[in-house]
Amino acid sequence: MTNQTLGLPDSISNYLRSVSLHEPEILIQLRDETAQQPMKQMQIAPEQGQFMALLVQLMGAKKTLEVGVFTGYSSLAIALALPPEGRMVACDISEEYTAIARRYWQAAGVAEKIDLRIAPALETLDHLLETGHLGTFDFAFIDADKSNYEGYYERSLQLVRPGGLMAIDNVLWSGKVADLEVQDNQTQKIRAFNQKLHGDQRVKISMVPIADGLTLALKL
Repeated sequence: MTNQTLGLPDSISNYLRSVSLHEPEILIQLRDETAQQPMKQMQIAPEQGQFMALLVQLMGAKKTLEVGVFTGYSSLAIALALPPEGRMVACDISEEYTAIARRYWQAAGVAEKIDLRIAPALETLDHLLETGHLGTFDFAFIDADKSNYEGYYERSLQLVRPGGLMAIDNVLWSGKVADLEVQDNQTQKIRAFNQKLHGDQRVKISMVPIADGLTLALKL
């Protein structure tokens, strides 16, 4: 995991942010607070947050899904990009970290847009499928435990409408996926997941080397 784009020297990363990043002050504050957390490496890069927010705006998305909230940077970036009537279902299991997210959502004036579900995400996604949300989401962001990526993906694929977009984080996994000497369980899971998406005829994909790797999957 990395909260800046993998492989970029600090000088280039700093330059990239200096000439491309328009990060609202509330997101800067959240990023600074998250940097004090023991799991700070789970924070997405700000350039990734801005990129996903731009995609949401380009799509005219109104209904979005997030699997894995942490302290809420990605959900806040996306919620700020949604129109006033836009809504997000956000899935996480941590009351502690999402309490930070809630504070910033409230301060940014987007709390009403975000429906936070504290439960195992697979249960939340199954419940959405069972209660009439099949094919109704415009955009989904998956950034949770890697062992369940396939399950999150398969359910999100059902929840997203044709022409909708999924964004899946950490697909380069700090470069470990390219090093065949690394054979731990999580790395193997992500390798297998990447291979699955490469051959999945239900979507068009592009793996973008931003932050820790972000695969975009357009549902056909």
